[in-house]
Amino acid sequence: MADTYVVTGAGPVGWTVAEQLADQGRKVRVVTRSGSGPEHPLVERIRGDAKDRATLGTAFAGAKAVFHCIHGSAYTASAWQAELPAAERAVLSAAQEAGAVVVFPESLYSYSEPDNVMTEGSPRQATGGKRGVRTELLLARGAAATPTVSVAAGDFFGPRVRMAHGGERMVVPILAGKNVSVMGSSRQPHSFTYVPDLAKAMVAAADRPAVWNAVWHAPTGPALTQRQLANAFAAAAGRPAPKVRTLPGWTLRAAGLFSTDARELLETLYQFERPFIMDSAASQAALGVSPTPLETAVAATVDWWRQQA
Repeated sequence: MADTYVVTGAGPVGWTVAEQLADQGRKVRVVTRSGSGPEHPLVERIRGDAKDRATLGTAFAGAKAVFHCIHGSAYTASAWQAELPAAERAVLSAAQEAGAVVVFPESLYSYSEPDNVMTEGSPRQATGGKRGVRTELLLARGAAATPTVSVAAGDFFGPRVRMAHGGERMVVPILAGKNVSVMGSSRQPHSFTYVPDLAKAMVAAADRPAVWNAVWHAPTGPALTQRQLANAFAAAAGRPAPKVRTLPGWTLRAAGLFSTDARELLETLYQFERPFIMDSAASQAALGVSPTPLETAVAATVDWWRQQA
């Protein structure tokens, strides 16, 4: 009988993980509040709350690995603090009873020296706001009795990635022949991760007990400026390179006096005003994965967006 794998959440990461597992012939259960998820003969979609122990106990029964891919209901530190730790505690407890490893997608927010190239050995001691929440989550995973593995990624792009710097803020205007607006700087190098590569690394990590109880990096290509990424999308779409307008930090700081959304973006503005670069060489060697070539990744992304239209 095929091993069973559970995915909580069906956003771009959870959906892609479930698809990759099913395409490899693995039985998958996807747990979401709406009962959504890929339509595939090997995918069972379960409607339920990932914080509900009864739901998790049923969904996790017989599972070899759990991929916990839910996110907060809002992009705010208060929502994250109120929702994410409790959800992770419930998942870790249920996974321990099932004897399953828990694999988490992770951001680079917890890195406390981001002006240096971030490697798996870089310090992750950021405090305050959303960055501090991510640090606390990593500490709790490290202290858990349940085996865990976290796979950190840069800003997302790829199929199903909508609300992102490399998502609708960039691809949609390019397809419409419009200008692109970016925050911070269009000239600073920044690490962008193709979501299918993150999913591939998470699946690989689940299969390798030797890499558990650690933080790894998703395979990520050379850092790009936001202008370079926009130009790559335009080339894939057969469009001329767009004009890239920059929203400087002072405009966000001024907007932050009146807008909660602007204040939340300000917290991570440093990622776009200065170089923000991750290195995934060690993880690529340990997990046996590599980043998808940029031309292939942006072409698949543009194709997906065109299908939405």
